Amino acid sequence: MPDIKKKILEILEKHPIAAMATITEEGKPWVRYVSLTASDDLTMRTATGLKSRKVEHIKKNPEIHMTCGYTPGKPGPYLQIQAHATISTAAKEKKAIWNDHLAEYFSGPDDLNFGVVIVKPYRIEFMDWSSKEPKVWKA
Repeated sequence: MPDIKKKILEILEKHPIAAMATITEEGKPWVRYVSLTASDDLTMRTATGLKSRKVEHIKKNPEIHMTCGYTPGKPGPYLQIQAHATISTAAKEKKAIWNDHLAEYFSGPDDLNFGVVIVKPYRIEFMDWSSKEPKVWKA
């Protein structure tokens, strides 16, 4: 695994909370926090309610942007992620990310309002404070 990809996966594992921006119907950015899981190919997933604004935004425009990795007061590496997102209601996807924390929002992995946002990045900038220029991973 290339060094940059390994560093990206380390940040995603250590900092699973990201700020995800979508585009509203009016063409304006809308940002919210999401909890991510990432696979070795850098595909990321997050749970969502199927009636949420994010789902409507993604259906109209799958282009998203996420930022993650920064800890206030502790300058360290962080990521800027450009990606395309899709919404899945496949049982396999839902069961793969189900965890006890989601029971606060959904009745279980078969809940009809429970879906998964699948994030396929095409560009990730890895920024650390030792360099003035980000390292870039591209799909």
